[in-house]
Amino acid sequence: MSEARFRIAAASILMVALACLVVSVSGCDPRGSERPDLVWGVYGTRDGWLKKPRVIAIDADDQLYIADLTDRIQVFNRDGVFLRSWRVPQLNVDGPSGLTVDRLGRVLVADTHFYRILVYDRQGNLLFQVGDGIQGTEPGRFGYPTDVVIDEQGCFYISEYGENDRIQVFSPEGIWLRQWGGHGYEPGQFIRPTALAFDRSQRLFVADSCNHRIQVFDTQGNLLDLWGKLGDAQGDLSYPYDLCFGPDGLVYVIEYGNQRVQRFTPDGQPRGVWGGPGRQPGRFNGPWALAVDSRGFVHAIDTNNHRVQRFRFP
Repeated sequence: MSEARFRIAAASILMVALACLVVSVSGCDPRGSERPDLVWGVYGTRDGWLKKPRVIAIDADDQLYIADLTDRIQVFNRDGVFLRSWRVPQLNVDGPSGLTVDRLGRVLVADTHFYRILVYDRQGNLLFQVGDGIQGTEPGRFGYPTDVVIDEQGCFYISEYGENDRIQVFSPEGIWLRQWGGHGYEPGQFIRPTALAFDRSQRLFVADSCNHRIQVFDTQGNLLDLWGKLGDAQGDLSYPYDLCFGPDGLVYVIEYGNQRVQRFTPDGQPRGVWGGPGRQPGRFNGPWALAVDSRGFVHAIDTNNHRVQRFRFP
């Protein structure tokens, strides 16, 4: 190669590199290019280690509660420092698939494969359970419960999949009140609802995972809104496995299919995307869950990478 051609080739390579750098810094990459400010996690079963973590919740002190496939609940501070742990009463290879810390400071666990909701205090003392632990389709029993939240009156709202694909509501004492949904593609129906969250107006947001959408209901089960469609463009969804609200009032959604996090207005308008498939920091491998702390930082469960990534949207 002549010296002139070599210089032209070198200049072209440099321009491409600079262009990539500008995209990375400016965040113009449509899949998101924000770098996490913290990545932590060690694969294993010791205290503080993680083995395919699947669910996360956060309390008023920004402590993180994480369940993995070892059927334990581990508690960390927001920087990933291990604090304490406990195990659910019975072991199953898949572990719990839903976790919430309610405003009363209780830890609500969807003990999926034992067909019940376990209610603990923050130290891991079991207070009571919702459901009799017998699988069923009749009101008050569960197929596979996936998540649980409470409303302003303290009633429990529980999502489940399997034959049921519905939302059931129980009183604060665990008495069955009502249900809605059913298996299907129509508005108001579900195919594997995996996560629940109330907004400030007591509207219930449901991650209708295998329908690739978010549905919004009032507390009586009346459908108020529906948004999302299958795809990988910004604003599209592919298997949204978890959702939560940040202190900014926006909805944060983690997608198992697209392996990323998106932020939306409550009516479904996209406000940023971050992630994509991979193992390097800032990328995900089969993510399942997320939580947003009081400072607005997102703690994302990077399940098959056995770690937690913390970041903040610009």
